[in-house]
Amino acid sequence: MYVFENAPIVSASAPFSLKKIAIPAYGPTLLFGIVEGAIYPVIALSARNLGASIAEAGLIVALTGIGSLLNNIPASLLTARFGERLSMTGAALFTIIALMLCVSASSPLMLGIGIFMIGMAQAVFLLARQTYLTDAVPISMRARALSTLGGVMRIGLFIGPFISAALMQVMGLDGAYWLAAIAAAASGALAFTLPDLESRRNMQNAPGRGGPKAANPAQVAEDATAAPPPRRASIASVLREHSRSFLTLGTGCLLVAALRACRQLVIPLWAAYIMLDAATISIVYGAMGAIDMLLFYPAGKIMDKYGRQWVAFPSMIIMGISLLLMPMAQTLWTFALVTMLLGLGNGIGSGLIMTVGADCSPPNARPQFLGLWRLMTDIGACGGPLAVSAIAGAASLATGITTIGAAGFVAAAIFWKWLPRR
Repeated sequence: MYVFENAPIVSASAPFSLKKIAIPAYGPTLLFGIVEGAIYPVIALSARNLGASIAEAGLIVALTGIGSLLNNIPASLLTARFGERLSMTGAALFTIIALMLCVSASSPLMLGIGIFMIGMAQAVFLLARQTYLTDAVPISMRARALSTLGGVMRIGLFIGPFISAALMQVMGLDGAYWLAAIAAAASGALAFTLPDLESRRNMQNAPGRGGPKAANPAQVAEDATAAPPPRRASIASVLREHSRSFLTLGTGCLLVAALRACRQLVIPLWAAYIMLDAATISIVYGAMGAIDMLLFYPAGKIMDKYGRQWVAFPSMIIMGISLLLMPMAQTLWTFALVTMLLGLGNGIGSGLIMTVGADCSPPNARPQFLGLWRLMTDIGACGGPLAVSAIAGAASLATGITTIGAAGFVAAAIFWKWLPRR
């Protein structure tokens, strides 16, 4: 059943080149990835240095995700009100303030507030960047643009810890936060150079500016009355009018987010269960991440050329199978093979959540729709590991892993039924 809505029509007479917006569109994302990659490994250590218990340190680390989850709807309203360019710039400035609070923190509470603020800024930045590319890129290149966006973010997350490690040799833990602040400032400055899409549309449509000319003043008045004002839809109306998309493909993407989040829990826990040391676990996890990063552009190209289902269905089947096989991996080599298979499944699904959400989003209420979409996927990302932990506590770790693996087949069935073949 076809539920995609309002796909933009691109004129063949105006070919689009992604290179024209590559630096202002992807540069801020790379830099924001460095922000997160720099601080994620040291948040728990900072909390412990301030006197937090292990449980409190874990809670502080989780505040980034909680802040993002709770701010998805406000982020959509901010983006709809101020536009993508100013929203990303504001998110970067807000991140700098939060990082300075972390550096000057004298208690776990102050650090926690700063980390929560970073999560809030993350929600605004990620939503605004997705909305911008969805509007700026023709649908024929949308999957490549969005999968590249996700890939660039992963590159930033990957290199951030290495750069911060060098600074921490001189400045201690504060070096990670100062690096993040510098990267956030550069990200905001670069985001500010983005073309304002709304202004561009208005300029193109204005009489005498190369846009369509009105036949007469009466026609202008009639068009102004008939045309709905952009980005004025409420959250409730968007949820009501597009409930079908949220209940079908939205549920599928929620399960995708759950499976992806569970990798970070399942891999180290099962490795520890079969008595692998921390260094070995890190090497295997890093190899999986390398496979993941290498596949983002091919995944987007396949989605653009053959359709979203050609990536969504096999991605979920492979991830489901790999998680079902994980409890059978009792040696280093079988564990490594299953982990690489899991990375393959996740890698070929790069950009899937953003692309499907962008395809379903209505142009006149895109930020509001994508805010709700991100809320659903964040719930999946938070709920997946909690579900595995709960089932593992009630039954066994193997049962928890196989249960979340079965969710991959449910997601595959949803995509098979509701994603269009082309």
